[in-house]
Amino acid sequence: MEIDKKFGFDTMSIHAGSEGKNPENALNPPIFQTSTFTFDSIEQVEKAMSFESDDYVYTRGNNPTLKLFENRMAALEGGNAAVAFASGMAAISSTLFSFLKPGDNLVANNCLYGSTYTVITRLLPEYKVECRIVDMTDMERLEATIDKNTRVIYFETPSNPSLKIIDIKKVVELARTKGVKVVVDNTFATPYFQRPLTMGVDVVVHSATKYISGHGDVVGGVAVSKDAAYIHRLKFDYMCELGGVMSPFNAWLLLRGLKTLGVRMRQHEKNAFELARFLEGHPKVKSVFYPGLESFKGHETAKSQMNGFGAMLSFEVDGGLEKAKKVVNNVKLIKLAVSLGDCETLIELPAAMTHLGYPREKLSEFDLTESMIRLSVGLENVEDLMEDLDSAIRE
Repeated sequence: MEIDKKFGFDTMSIHAGSEGKNPENALNPPIFQTSTFTFDSIEQVEKAMSFESDDYVYTRGNNPTLKLFENRMAALEGGNAAVAFASGMAAISSTLFSFLKPGDNLVANNCLYGSTYTVITRLLPEYKVECRIVDMTDMERLEATIDKNTRVIYFETPSNPSLKIIDIKKVVELARTKGVKVVVDNTFATPYFQRPLTMGVDVVVHSATKYISGHGDVVGGVAVSKDAAYIHRLKFDYMCELGGVMSPFNAWLLLRGLKTLGVRMRQHEKNAFELARFLEGHPKVKSVFYPGLESFKGHETAKSQMNGFGAMLSFEVDGGLEKAKKVVNNVKLIKLAVSLGDCETLIELPAAMTHLGYPREKLSEFDLTESMIRLSVGLENVEDLMEDLDSAIRE
């Protein structure tokens, strides 16, 4: 049975991309844990190597388990093709390199994951690519930043860790008038809550380590586009040659994670909403950053382009950095850790952890403060999370 867009998200996340029955009629697809594939003749090899056939050659280039994961991700994001990577950063850096050459410039939003910031401000300039950082909620400033050498506009929405919301359609509309590609990191929202490709974005990237996996046991990434020819180039000119290949076992684990993505995201968001309201009303909490709150600056934009608000939130407590350190040290049930999107609720201080690479003296320019606390809201009973946070904040 062909699984297409007439099916709902949960059905697609379980069935999309499948090609007939599994071997031996197994319910779950096998893990093709092999480095290479054999041939019956040199003529068969020649056809495979020239892409005249779909035969597999070598797992660094393609593999049935990876192909199924890629096809399913493409379907969920509303794309035509996808390529899996060994990590989210492999997906992001390879995608950016595929569009940029010496003399070009990249325009990026001023709030990004720390490793992404490092790539665009330290690594790309070594190859004579200029990075221009701007607050993309200010469309006039964004337009003024773009010039004839701009090749890519890159942003996260919601952004990490401020949850800033960027108006995707407005950015795409501007980019089209300038002939610039738009790449969006959709890790926080997932395709369950937001599908940027349907709003005109050229490429969507994910750290599949996060919600796509959902269980904290995989490192992986993926890039998706409506342009299948571009994805072919990204796969064989960049992923394959640079070597950022995902293992078949990790692809299989991610397929398992996708089966429950919708179910998990609904509960993640429900818990996050309740925690955000709880923190907003807490006497010792200074500010809460969550797109679902009406008090949040980007709330209306989030409503217009998302089907929900996700499960990431940040907040600040009275007492500054020292008090923030006490909060993350005092939680019992909640775990102090980098990463996000797991069943367990995770807490961190971004400026000291995931965003350590940002210049200390300019944190405010990047929507950061030393005392900002980021919370990846998990699937525990929300009353238990509230009690844990309340106790940690009051200590």
